[in-house]
Parts: sequence; structure tokens; C-alpha cells
Amino acid sequence: MRKAAQAGDWQRCAALVEKGDPDRFAAAMMGPLAARRVLFPLYAFNLEVARAPWASKEPMIAEMRLQWWRDMLDDIANGKAPQPHEVASPLADILDGPGARLLDRLVAARRWDIYDAPFDDPAHFAQYLEDTSGALMWAAARALGAPETAQSKVLRLGAALGLARYFQAIPRLEAAGKTPLLDGRPEAIRALAQEARQHMKRRPLRRAVGRSAAAALTEAWSGEILLGQVHISPRRVAADALAISPLQRALALWRWS
Repeated sequence: MRKAAQAGDWQRCAALVEKGDPDRFAAAMMGPLAARRVLFPLYAFNLEVARAPWASKEPMIAEMRLQWWRDMLDDIANGKAPQPHEVASPLADILDGPGARLLDRLVAARRWDIYDAPFDDPAHFAQYLEDTSGALMWAAARALGAPETAQSKVLRLGAALGLARYFQAIPRLEAAGKTPLLDGRPEAIRALAQEARQHMKRRPLRRAVGRSAAAALTEAWSGEILLGQVHISPRRVAADALAISPLQRALALWRWS
């Protein structure tokens, strides 16, 4: 553990998340201070990694950016201090070896974002969601004390949230020349949303992770709303018409926290 003089690092992570990922920022702010010290470094890390594939049009540069994060996580997994960095340093304070290796799955999955090739098959798409949004949520829950028995449930919840946020991003992905979905028909999109909604069971999940780790689940607040909108009207995805009102936001945050 680093010196307490650097304890403000997590607050700098909070500032990054507030600007770059306001939905997760709102979720983290609903949790206790102890949970925020864990959540903000994780969410800032996720933000940095998600941006890396888009930081350059040169695939090699994007690959190098992601590899830097993989090397950093490898250092943590092997008990080494990472290079000083506004996100990597506070992240090292909260991760153990298994936690670092879990997040390495997230970085590796983000390599898909660099290239224009579509997903290989539905299983590849499902694995991408689990390794990105799912792994992030489980890393947070685990760092906050969730038992290993909750892993599969949290991964599925995280993947469901990832799908909801992915639906929001589809118009921009298409504009960037990517093929976001293997089957973009409205009925196929509705089926994806319907399946994901089955994993959005708030109370059983909170019991599974325990009180100390419940704050890791709060970020799912937006997924419940967005998946409901897609299920009712899947054409809203292509129309870039998925939106959450201030009242919906406040009520959902309250329910999930």
C-alpha cells in the first residue's frame, strides 16, 4: 500500500469519470465513501482502456496503448509497482493478483474495437460483453468483498449492462465503419434485449454479493431502463433514440442503490 499522502489519487480518478462516464459516476456517488475509493479507480481505468482503440487511426498505435495497460496489470499481478500514473497508481492499491488478471481480460477484449472485422459469431459477441462490462463489474464487486459464489451472476449482470450501453453506441460504431451486430433486424435486437433483461434482478443479486459489495451493482441502473426501451421498440437503436429522463435517472439510481 502506498503512503496516505497519495490518498487523493482516487479523487482525481473521480474527476475523470465524472467528465467521461457520467452514468458510472452517478452510480459510484450513491455508494459509501469506502466503495467510491474502489469504484473510481476501476471506472477510470475502464474509461482509459475503452478510449485507447479510438485514440489513433493507426492500429499499431492503438495496440501499443492497450499493451501498456496489459503490462501494467501484469506488474500488479506479479506484485510489482506499476509506473507512476494517475489511474494505474490508485488502481494498484485496490487490486490483488486475480483482480489484475481479471481486468487483463477486459483489455484483451478491447482489441476488437481497433479493427473493422465483425464478431465471429453470437458466442464471440457474448464473450466480448462479459469480458468488458461483465469483468469490470465483477472486479468491482470482488474488490468490495463479494464471495466467489456470486461471480457468474455478476458477470451476467455486467454483460447485460454492457449490451444496453452497446445499443446506445451502435449508430456511432456504424458511422465509424464497423459492423456492430451480426443480425441487426428489429426482432433479433429485441431478442437480445429480452434475454439480457432476465439478468437484471436487483434484489437477488444484492443478496448474492452481500451488503459491502452492493455498490458495485448500482451501475446497472441505466441498463434496466435502456433494455426496456429496446424491448418495446428495437428500432430506437438504429434511430439513436435511446434516452433516459432526469426523473427516470433519479428513480433508477435510488432503486439500485
